Amino acid sequence: MVQIVAGEKGKGKTKLLIAKANEDVLQINGNLVYIDKSNRHMYELSNKIRLINSNDYFVSNADEFIGFLCGVISSNHDLEKIYVDSFLKLAYITEENIEPVLTKLLDISNHFKVDIVVCISSSKKKIPDNFLDSVIIAL
Repeated sequence: MVQIVAGEKGKGKTKLLIAKANEDVLQINGNLVYIDKSNRHMYELSNKIRLINSNDYFVSNADEFIGFLCGVISSNHDLEKIYVDSFLKLAYITEENIEPVLTKLLDISNHFKVDIVVCISSSKKKIPDNFLDSVIIAL
């Protein structure tokens, strides 16, 4: 399953995402990973959550991000949930490639049985129609 937290910049998406991750880690049996563009939120996340700074892994386009995500999944067989903050920036997403990348994430999620929650700095109106049902929070 792919879930989307959407909203314009500065609306508080990251705080909600962190709170949701901290809540979810207490209710799942496996592991939870939080992917961000820095270590800035390290002390806000539960110590049971693995924080990955994507800038440490030289990701420079959407295809590399998908490969990076598959690498994260392959290195942890107990992984149940992945949170991705600043998804559009981390995955180098544009309006042209958002739908194919979200579709690929859904395929990965279904194949590996890992839930993926992404934070998108965009209004719900800009989310592709196929993924409007995946929006869990719209600010």
